[in-house]
Amino acid sequence: MSTTTTQHTQTAYKDTSIGKIPADWEVKRLGELGIFSKGKGILKNQVKEKGLPCIRYGEIYTSYDYVAQKFKSFIDEDVAKASKEINKGDVLFAGSGETVDEIGKSVAYLGELKAYAGGDVIVYSPNQDLVSSECLSYTLDLNSVRKQKRYMGQGNSVVHIYPSDLAKLQIPLPPLPEQKRIAEVLSTWDQAIQLTEQLIRQKEQRKKWLMQNLLTGKMRLKGFSGEWKKIGAGEVFKSVAKKGYADEELLSATQDKGMIPRTMLEGRVTMPTTGTEGFKLVEVGDFVISLRSFQGGLEYSYYRGLVSPAYTVLKPKKPISEEFYKQYFKSYDFIGHLAIAVIGIRDGKQISYDDFCTVKIPYPTIEEQTAIAEVLQTADKEIELLKAKAEQLKEQKKGLMQQLLTGKLRLKNEIKV
Repeated sequence: MSTTTTQHTQTAYKDTSIGKIPADWEVKRLGELGIFSKGKGILKNQVKEKGLPCIRYGEIYTSYDYVAQKFKSFIDEDVAKASKEINKGDVLFAGSGETVDEIGKSVAYLGELKAYAGGDVIVYSPNQDLVSSECLSYTLDLNSVRKQKRYMGQGNSVVHIYPSDLAKLQIPLPPLPEQKRIAEVLSTWDQAIQLTEQLIRQKEQRKKWLMQNLLTGKMRLKGFSGEWKKIGAGEVFKSVAKKGYADEELLSATQDKGMIPRTMLEGRVTMPTTGTEGFKLVEVGDFVISLRSFQGGLEYSYYRGLVSPAYTVLKPKKPISEEFYKQYFKSYDFIGHLAIAVIGIRDGKQISYDDFCTVKIPYPTIEEQTAIAEVLQTADKEIELLKAKAEQLKEQKKGLMQQLLTGKLRLKNEIKV
Protein backbone atom coordinates (compact mmCIF):
# COMPACT_ATOMS: atom_id res chain seq x y z
CA MET A 1 0.00 0.00 0.00
CA SER A 2 1.44 3.36 -0.99
CA THR A 3 0.49 6.92 -1.84
CA THR A 4 1.74 9.20 -4.60
CA THR A 5 3.06 12.56 -3.36
CA THR A 6 4.89 15.59 -4.64
CA GLN A 7 8.38 16.54 -3.48
CA HIS A 8 9.10 18.89 -0.57
CA THR A 9 10.81 21.39 -2.89
CA GLN A 10 7.66 21.91 -4.92
CA THR A 11 5.80 23.47 -1.99
CA ALA A 12 6.39 26.89 -0.45
CA TYR A 13 5.97 26.99 3.34
CA LYS A 14 5.19 29.66 5.90
CA ASP A 15 5.74 29.91 9.66
CA THR A 16 2.62 29.93 11.84
CA SER A 17 1.69 29.67 15.52
CA ILE A 18 1.48 25.87 15.15
CA GLY A 19 4.58 25.39 12.99
CA LYS A 20 5.42 25.42 9.28
CA ILE A 21 2.57 24.75 6.87
CA PRO A 22 2.20 25.11 3.10
CA ALA A 23 1.73 28.69 1.92
CA ASP A 24 -1.73 27.91 0.52
CA TRP A 25 -2.97 26.47 3.85
CA GLU A 26 -4.46 28.44 6.75
CA VAL A 27 -4.44 28.18 10.54
CA LYS A 28 -7.98 28.35 11.90
CA ARG A 29 -9.65 27.99 15.29
CA LEU A 30 -12.48 25.46 15.49
CA GLY A 31 -14.83 28.21 16.63
CA GLU A 32 -14.34 29.90 13.26
CA LEU A 33 -15.30 26.80 11.29
CA GLY A 34 -18.44 25.50 12.99
CA ILE A 35 -20.70 25.52 16.03
CA PHE A 36 -20.71 23.50 19.27
CA SER A 37 -23.61 21.96 21.18
CA LYS A 38 -23.95 19.45 24.02
CA GLY A 39 -25.44 15.97 24.23
CA LYS A 40 -28.12 15.12 26.79
CA GLY A 41 -27.72 12.60 29.59
CA ILE A 42 -28.70 9.02 28.77
CA LEU A 43 -28.97 6.81 31.86
CA LYS A 44 -27.41 3.35 31.86
CA ASN A 45 -30.80 1.67 32.33
CA GLN A 46 -32.13 3.54 29.27
CA VAL A 47 -29.62 1.90 26.94
CA LYS A 48 -31.08 -0.97 24.90
CA GLU A 49 -29.80 -3.64 22.53
CA LYS A 50 -32.12 -2.36 19.79
CA GLY A 51 -33.79 0.92 18.92
CA LEU A 52 -32.45 4.30 17.84
CA PRO A 53 -28.64 4.49 17.82
CA CYS A 54 -26.78 6.68 20.29
CA ILE A 55 -23.16 7.41 21.14
CA ARG A 56 -22.05 7.91 24.75
CA TYR A 57 -18.91 9.77 25.75
CA GLY A 58 -17.00 6.70 26.97
CA GLU A 59 -17.56 4.95 23.65
CA ILE A 60 -15.77 7.75 21.82
CA TYR A 61 -12.41 6.70 23.27
CA THR A 62 -13.10 2.98 23.76
CA SER A 63 -15.13 1.84 20.75
CA TYR A 64 -14.35 4.14 17.82
CA ASP A 65 -11.28 5.17 15.89
CA TYR A 66 -11.59 8.47 14.00
CA VAL A 67 -14.89 7.57 12.31
CA ALA A 68 -18.19 6.29 13.74
CA GLN A 69 -20.51 4.45 11.36
CA LYS A 70 -21.79 1.56 13.47
CA PHE A 71 -23.20 1.66 16.98
CA LYS A 72 -22.76 -0.03 20.35
CA SER A 73 -25.78 1.48 22.15
CA PHE A 74 -29.45 2.16 21.41
CA ILE A 75 -32.35 4.02 23.03
CA ASP A 76 -36.12 4.08 22.59
CA GLU A 77 -38.12 6.91 21.03
CA ASP A 78 -39.14 8.49 24.37
CA VAL A 79 -35.50 8.87 25.47
CA ALA A 80 -34.53 10.09 21.99
CA LYS A 81 -37.07 12.93 22.18
CA ALA A 82 -35.13 14.43 25.10
CA SER A 83 -31.71 13.73 23.57
CA LYS A 84 -29.45 15.67 21.22
CA GLU A 85 -29.69 14.53 17.61
CA ILE A 86 -26.44 14.22 15.66
CA ASN A 87 -26.18 14.51 11.91
CA LYS A 88 -23.86 13.05 9.31
CA GLY A 89 -20.67 15.13 9.31
CA ASP A 90 -20.84 16.12 12.98
CA VAL A 91 -17.66 15.58 14.98
CA LEU A 92 -18.17 14.23 18.50
CA PHE A 93 -15.81 14.97 21.40
CA ALA A 94 -15.59 13.17 24.73
CA GLY A 95 -16.25 15.94 27.24
CA SER A 96 -14.76 14.02 30.17
CA GLY A 97 -12.46 11.12 30.94
CA GLU A 98 -10.00 9.75 33.47
CA THR A 99 -6.92 11.03 31.63
CA VAL A 100 -5.99 14.05 29.54
CA ASP A 101 -5.63 11.76 26.51
CA GLU A 102 -9.24 10.59 26.87
CA ILE A 103 -10.78 14.05 27.14
CA GLY A 104 -11.22 15.74 23.82
CA LYS A 105 -10.92 12.41 21.94
CA SER A 106 -13.11 12.80 18.88
CA VAL A 107 -14.76 10.87 16.06
CA ALA A 108 -16.53 12.01 12.91
CA TYR A 109 -20.04 10.65 12.54
CA LEU A 110 -20.38 9.46 8.94
CA GLY A 111 -23.35 7.11 9.30
CA GLU A 112 -26.62 7.59 7.45
CA LEU A 113 -28.98 6.79 10.34
CA LYS A 114 -30.51 9.33 12.69
CA ALA A 115 -28.48 9.10 15.90
CA TYR A 116 -28.26 10.77 19.30
CA ALA A 117 -25.52 12.04 21.61
CA GLY A 118 -25.37 11.13 25.28
CA GLY A 119 -24.33 13.34 28.16
CA ASP A 120 -20.74 14.64 28.25
CA VAL A 121 -20.63 14.35 24.46
CA ILE A 122 -19.74 17.63 22.77
CA VAL A 123 -21.22 17.86 19.27
CA TYR A 124 -19.32 19.99 16.75
CA SER A 125 -21.06 20.81 13.46
CA PRO A 126 -18.42 22.09 11.01
CA ASN A 127 -19.21 24.23 7.99
CA GLN A 128 -19.22 21.59 5.25
CA ASP A 129 -18.17 24.20 2.67
CA LEU A 130 -14.90 24.70 4.55
CA VAL A 131 -14.17 21.48 6.38
CA SER A 132 -14.10 17.75 5.63
CA SER A 133 -15.32 16.11 8.84
CA GLU A 134 -13.30 12.97 8.19
CA CYS A 135 -10.10 14.92 7.59
CA LEU A 136 -10.80 16.99 10.70
CA SER A 137 -11.11 13.85 12.84
CA TYR A 138 -7.57 12.88 11.77
CA THR A 139 -6.26 16.44 12.19
CA LEU A 140 -7.53 16.56 15.78
CA ASP A 141 -5.14 13.69 16.58
CA LEU A 142 -2.04 15.58 15.40
CA ASN A 143 0.62 16.01 18.07
CA SER A 144 0.34 19.81 17.90
CA VAL A 145 -3.45 19.66 18.46
CA ARG A 146 -3.33 17.02 21.19
CA LYS A 147 -0.80 19.16 23.05
CA GLN A 148 -3.27 22.08 23.00
CA LYS A 149 -6.07 19.85 24.36
CA ARG A 150 -3.90 18.63 27.24
CA TYR A 151 -3.54 22.18 28.53
CA MET A 152 -7.33 22.63 28.38
CA GLY A 153 -8.22 19.66 30.61
CA GLN A 154 -9.69 20.59 34.01
CA GLY A 155 -10.09 18.39 37.07
CA ASN A 156 -8.23 15.62 38.90
CA SER A 157 -9.89 12.21 39.25
CA VAL A 158 -12.20 13.07 36.33
CA VAL A 159 -10.88 15.46 33.69
CA HIS A 160 -13.27 17.72 31.76
CA ILE A 161 -13.01 19.81 28.63
CA TYR A 162 -15.59 22.37 27.49
CA PRO A 163 -16.85 23.71 24.12
CA SER A 164 -15.46 27.14 24.95
CA ASP A 165 -12.00 25.56 25.19
CA LEU A 166 -12.33 23.42 22.08
CA ALA A 167 -13.41 26.48 20.11
CA LYS A 168 -9.90 27.88 20.69
CA LEU A 169 -8.12 24.85 19.19
CA GLN A 170 -5.88 25.88 16.29
CA ILE A 171 -5.63 23.49 13.36
CA PRO A 172 -3.85 23.51 9.99
CA LEU A 173 -6.49 23.79 7.27
CA PRO A 174 -5.70 22.74 3.67
CA PRO A 175 -8.05 23.70 0.81
CA LEU A 176 -11.21 21.55 0.94
CA PRO A 177 -10.32 19.35 -2.10
CA GLU A 178 -6.98 18.49 -0.49
CA GLN A 179 -8.69 17.73 2.84
CA LYS A 180 -10.91 15.23 1.07
CA ARG A 181 -7.95 13.60 -0.68
CA ILE A 182 -6.04 13.31 2.61
CA ALA A 183 -9.07 11.71 4.28
CA GLU A 184 -9.41 9.31 1.34
CA VAL A 185 -5.80 8.17 1.68
CA LEU A 186 -5.90 7.77 5.46
CA SER A 187 -9.19 5.88 5.25
CA THR A 188 -7.51 3.28 3.02
CA TRP A 189 -5.08 2.62 5.88
CA ASP A 190 -8.00 2.40 8.31
CA GLN A 191 -9.71 -0.11 6.07
CA ALA A 192 -6.56 -2.23 5.89
CA ILE A 193 -6.19 -2.07 9.68
CA GLN A 194 -9.85 -2.99 10.22
CA LEU A 195 -9.60 -5.91 7.79
CA THR A 196 -6.48 -7.21 9.53
CA GLU A 197 -8.10 -6.88 12.97
CA GLN A 198 -11.17 -8.70 11.67
CA LEU A 199 -8.91 -11.54 10.49
CA ILE A 200 -7.27 -11.59 13.93
CA ARG A 201 -10.67 -11.99 15.60
CA GLN A 202 -11.58 -14.79 13.20
CA LYS A 203 -8.28 -16.58 13.82
CA GLU A 204 -8.69 -16.18 17.59
CA GLN A 205 -12.20 -17.67 17.43
CA ARG A 206 -10.87 -20.56 15.35
CA LYS A 207 -8.07 -21.08 17.89
CA LYS A 208 -10.62 -21.25 20.74
CA TRP A 209 -12.65 -23.78 18.75
CA LEU A 210 -9.53 -25.88 18.13
CA MET A 211 -8.63 -25.76 21.84
CA GLN A 212 -12.13 -26.79 22.92
CA ASN A 213 -12.12 -29.73 20.54
CA LEU A 214 -8.51 -30.92 20.28
CA LEU A 215 -7.59 -30.55 23.96
CA THR A 216 -10.61 -32.56 25.08
CA GLY A 217 -10.44 -35.33 22.49
CA LYS A 218 -13.75 -34.31 20.91
CA MET A 219 -11.91 -33.98 17.61
CA ARG A 220 -8.97 -36.24 16.72
CA LEU A 221 -6.16 -35.56 14.32
CA LYS A 222 -5.59 -37.97 11.45
CA GLY A 223 -3.80 -41.12 12.54
CA PHE A 224 -4.94 -41.07 16.18
CA SER A 225 -7.73 -43.06 17.78
CA GLY A 226 -8.57 -44.83 21.02
CA GLU A 227 -9.95 -43.43 24.26
CA TRP A 228 -7.91 -40.86 26.20
CA LYS A 229 -6.82 -41.46 29.76
CA LYS A 230 -8.05 -38.90 32.31
CA ILE A 231 -6.00 -38.98 35.46
CA GLY A 232 -5.41 -36.80 38.51
CA ALA A 233 -3.15 -33.82 37.82
CA GLY A 234 -0.97 -34.97 40.70
CA GLU A 235 -0.14 -38.13 38.72
CA VAL A 236 1.30 -36.01 35.91
CA PHE A 237 2.93 -33.15 37.86
CA LYS A 238 4.80 -32.97 41.13
CA SER A 239 5.45 -29.96 43.36
CA VAL A 240 9.13 -29.00 43.77
CA ALA A 241 10.76 -26.42 46.03
CA LYS A 242 14.41 -25.83 45.16
CA LYS A 243 15.79 -23.07 47.39
CA GLY A 244 19.15 -21.45 48.04
CA TYR A 245 19.56 -19.72 44.65
CA ALA A 246 19.41 -16.12 45.88
CA ASP A 247 21.50 -14.79 42.96
CA GLU A 248 18.95 -15.75 40.29
CA GLU A 249 16.72 -13.05 38.81
CA LEU A 250 13.13 -12.62 40.01
CA LEU A 251 10.21 -13.79 37.86
CA SER A 252 6.63 -12.56 37.67
CA ALA A 253 3.45 -14.25 36.44
CA THR A 254 1.77 -12.65 33.42
CA GLN A 255 -1.40 -13.67 31.66
CA ASP A 256 -0.09 -13.49 28.10
CA LYS A 257 3.62 -14.31 28.40
CA GLY A 258 3.71 -16.77 31.29
CA MET A 259 6.53 -16.42 33.82
CA ILE A 260 8.91 -13.64 32.78
CA PRO A 261 11.74 -11.68 34.45
CA ARG A 262 10.45 -8.71 36.44
CA THR A 263 12.80 -6.50 34.45
CA MET A 264 10.57 -7.17 31.41
CA LEU A 265 7.47 -5.80 33.10
CA GLU A 266 6.29 -2.37 32.07
CA GLY A 267 5.79 0.31 34.70
CA ARG A 268 6.69 0.26 38.36
CA VAL A 269 7.67 -3.14 39.79
CA THR A 270 7.42 -4.04 43.49
CA MET A 271 10.61 -5.69 44.70
CA PRO A 272 10.87 -7.92 47.81
CA THR A 273 11.76 -6.13 51.04
CA THR A 274 13.64 -9.14 52.45
CA GLY A 275 16.25 -11.54 51.10
CA THR A 276 15.43 -14.12 48.45
CA GLU A 277 17.21 -17.10 50.03
CA GLY A 278 13.83 -18.74 50.73
CA PHE A 279 12.47 -18.14 47.22
CA LYS A 280 11.81 -21.11 44.93
CA LEU A 281 13.82 -21.80 41.79
CA VAL A 282 11.91 -22.02 38.51
CA GLU A 283 13.62 -23.68 35.55
CA VAL A 284 12.78 -23.49 31.87
CA GLY A 285 9.85 -25.82 31.20
CA ASP A 286 8.39 -25.60 34.71
CA PHE A 287 4.80 -24.59 35.40
CA VAL A 288 3.93 -22.26 38.25
CA ILE A 289 0.66 -22.02 40.17
CA SER A 290 0.51 -18.30 40.74
CA LEU A 291 -1.31 -16.37 43.45
CA ARG A 292 -3.25 -14.57 40.74
CA SER A 293 -5.77 -17.20 39.78
CA PHE A 294 -6.68 -15.67 36.41
CA GLN A 295 -7.25 -18.09 33.56
CA GLY A 296 -6.67 -21.04 35.84
CA GLY A 297 -3.63 -19.55 37.53
CA LEU A 298 -1.05 -21.85 35.90
CA GLU A 299 1.74 -20.23 33.94
CA TYR A 300 4.54 -21.76 31.88
CA SER A 301 8.10 -20.50 32.25
CA TYR A 302 10.49 -19.90 29.37
CA TYR A 303 12.99 -18.45 31.86
CA ARG A 304 15.07 -19.55 34.84
CA GLY A 305 14.58 -17.48 37.97
CA LEU A 306 12.99 -17.15 41.40
CA VAL A 307 9.42 -16.90 42.65
CA SER A 308 7.95 -16.24 46.07
CA PRO A 309 7.67 -19.24 48.45
CA ALA A 310 3.88 -18.78 48.23
CA TYR A 311 3.94 -20.00 44.62
CA THR A 312 3.83 -23.69 43.69
CA VAL A 313 6.40 -24.88 41.14
CA LEU A 314 5.43 -27.92 39.07
CA LYS A 315 7.58 -30.40 37.17
CA PRO A 316 6.28 -33.32 35.07
CA LYS A 317 6.39 -36.81 36.59
CA LYS A 318 5.56 -38.43 33.25
CA PRO A 319 6.71 -37.72 29.67
CA ILE A 320 4.68 -34.78 28.37
CA SER A 321 4.55 -32.21 25.60
CA GLU A 322 5.05 -28.96 27.52
CA GLU A 323 3.25 -27.03 24.79
CA PHE A 324 0.20 -29.33 25.03
CA TYR A 325 -0.26 -28.62 28.73
CA LYS A 326 0.62 -24.93 28.34
CA GLN A 327 -2.36 -24.73 25.99
CA TYR A 328 -4.56 -27.02 28.10
CA PHE A 329 -4.09 -24.99 31.27
CA LYS A 330 -5.57 -21.98 29.40
CA SER A 331 -8.57 -23.95 28.11
CA TYR A 332 -12.15 -23.57 29.29
CA ASP A 333 -12.18 -27.30 30.05
CA PHE A 334 -9.37 -27.05 32.61
CA ILE A 335 -10.50 -23.74 34.12
CA GLY A 336 -14.04 -25.09 34.51
CA HIS A 337 -12.85 -28.21 36.32
CA LEU A 338 -10.50 -26.20 38.51
CA ALA A 339 -13.27 -23.74 39.42
CA ILE A 340 -15.38 -26.65 40.68
CA ALA A 341 -12.45 -27.96 42.73
CA VAL A 342 -11.64 -24.54 44.17
CA ILE A 343 -14.74 -22.71 45.34
CA GLY A 344 -14.04 -18.99 45.18
CA ILE A 345 -11.30 -19.17 42.54
CA ARG A 346 -12.91 -16.26 40.68
CA ASP A 347 -12.61 -14.16 43.84
CA GLY A 348 -8.85 -14.57 43.79
CA LYS A 349 -8.45 -17.62 46.05
CA GLN A 350 -4.97 -19.06 45.98
CA ILE A 351 -4.78 -22.45 44.30
CA SER A 352 -2.92 -25.02 46.38
CA TYR A 353 -1.12 -28.07 45.06
CA ASP A 354 -3.73 -30.24 46.80
CA ASP A 355 -6.49 -28.37 44.97
CA PHE A 356 -4.64 -28.90 41.69
CA CYS A 357 -4.21 -32.62 42.34
CA THR A 358 -7.96 -33.19 42.61
CA VAL A 359 -8.52 -32.08 39.00
CA LYS A 360 -8.70 -34.81 36.36
CA ILE A 361 -6.73 -33.89 33.25
CA PRO A 362 -6.32 -35.67 29.88
CA TYR A 363 -3.21 -37.71 29.26
CA PRO A 364 -3.14 -38.81 25.59
CA THR A 365 -0.05 -40.44 24.13
CA ILE A 366 3.01 -38.21 23.91
CA GLU A 367 2.78 -38.47 20.11
CA GLU A 368 -0.78 -37.12 20.08
CA GLN A 369 0.08 -34.43 22.62
CA THR A 370 2.89 -33.27 20.34
CA ALA A 371 0.72 -33.30 17.21
CA ILE A 372 -2.03 -31.28 18.90
CA ALA A 373 0.51 -28.82 20.26
CA GLU A 374 1.92 -28.26 16.78
CA VAL A 375 -1.54 -27.44 15.38
CA LEU A 376 -2.22 -24.92 18.17
CA GLN A 377 1.25 -23.40 17.86
CA THR A 378 0.64 -22.88 14.15
CA ALA A 379 -2.63 -21.10 15.00
CA ASP A 380 -0.77 -18.90 17.50
CA LYS A 381 1.87 -17.98 14.93
CA GLU A 382 -0.81 -16.99 12.41
CA ILE A 383 -2.37 -14.68 15.01
CA GLU A 384 1.01 -13.21 16.00
CA LEU A 385 1.86 -12.45 12.36
CA LEU A 386 -1.47 -10.72 11.82
CA LYS A 387 -1.04 -8.69 15.01
CA ALA A 388 2.42 -7.63 13.87
CA LYS A 389 0.96 -6.63 10.50
CA ALA A 390 -1.77 -4.57 12.21
CA GLU A 391 0.82 -2.78 14.36
CA GLN A 392 2.95 -2.08 11.29
CA LEU A 393 -0.05 -0.60 9.45
CA LYS A 394 -0.89 1.57 12.47
CA GLU A 395 2.67 2.87 12.66
CA GLN A 396 2.69 3.59 8.91
CA LYS A 397 -0.60 5.43 9.20
CA LYS A 398 0.59 7.41 12.22
CA GLY A 399 3.65 8.58 10.31
CA LEU A 400 1.59 9.35 7.22
CA MET A 401 -0.85 11.41 9.27
CA GLN A 402 1.93 13.59 10.64
CA GLN A 403 3.28 14.12 7.12
CA LEU A 404 0.04 14.70 5.21
CA LEU A 405 -1.79 16.74 7.85
CA THR A 406 1.09 19.19 8.26
CA GLY A 407 1.72 19.55 4.53
CA LYS A 408 5.20 18.03 4.61
CA LEU A 409 3.94 15.66 1.92
CA ARG A 410 1.45 16.76 -0.73
CA LEU A 411 -0.81 14.41 -2.65
CA LYS A 412 -1.24 13.98 -6.37
CA ASN A 413 -4.44 12.61 -7.80
CA GLU A 414 -4.09 8.87 -7.40
CA ILE A 415 -3.81 6.34 -4.62
CA LYS A 416 -1.97 3.07 -5.17
CA VAL A 417 -3.04 0.19 -2.94
